[in-house]
Amino acid sequence: MGPVVGYVPGVFDLFHIGHLNALRQARGLCDVLVAGVVSDDVCEEVKGVRPYVPLEERIAIVDAIGIVDATYAELTTDKLDAWHEVGFHVVFKGDDWRGTAKGEALERRIATVGAEVRYFPYTVHTSSSQLRRVIAAS
Repeated sequence: MGPVVGYVPGVFDLFHIGHLNALRQARGLCDVLVAGVVSDDVCEEVKGVRPYVPLEERIAIVDAIGIVDATYAELTTDKLDAWHEVGFHVVFKGDDWRGTAKGEALERRIATVGAEVRYFPYTVHTSSSQLRRVIAAS
């Protein structure tokens, strides 16, 4: 079958322990790990906010920590676009996606190419959204 390629999509803005936890957990569940770093425009389209840290810098940060084998700039919201470029077998997501409409849609969409979604615990005590609120309040 060959090596299992894992894919962790994320904005990775204001890099924090939740990002590190996700990458570490995914690393242990595949042979090759690729981080899909969501572009500024896609982040704004999906979340309604632009990242504080530009895409090129977020890619450099994720590359520099030494957990992933490669990074990929996600320029669309469709994970099949990423699948065509990366060729992953599994997408890793936080369990806050499990059982949600968007999680189930992702599962159905990538199953069409034989890939699967695996969930792991979401780090609830730290998030970029929480950090944004703290920054905005200061």
